Amino acid sequence: MFVPVPFDPDVVWAPKPVHHVTGTLNGRGVRAVLIEHEGERGFLLGPAWLRCGVEPGTQVSVVLRPEGPQRADLAEDVAAALAASPAAGAFFDSLAQFYRRGYLRWIDGTKRRPEVRAQRIAEMVQLLESGVKQRP
Repeated sequence: MFVPVPFDPDVVWAPKPVHHVTGTLNGRGVRAVLIEHEGERGFLLGPAWLRCGVEPGTQVSVVLRPEGPQRADLAEDVAAALAASPAAGAFFDSLAQFYRRGYLRWIDGTKRRPEVRAQRIAEMVQLLESGVKQRP
């Protein structure tokens, strides 16, 4: 089933190639990727939702928010590096939270060694520009 959202996530949150979201649907937890379907933005529900009482055509209560770390949540040096490389920034924004958090944990592991932190940020940007989801 397709659940349309009544807003444009690029306007409300920030422009991204892919919007990973989390929240609730009729009070039950939901995670999804917003897609476009017949000119509307929304997300798909699998067949398990039918067993939860959600039927096609019924009105549902949905609360959504972006999933995982967003650009506004990033440290200044990481945000600046992603802003300096639009390709890396766009790819980072399209990643699922698991991959974004993996890169950020790897960088944050160097808080006491600023020279290593800068190297890791530069390496992250190169990997993201090459389309690598996670550090090898």
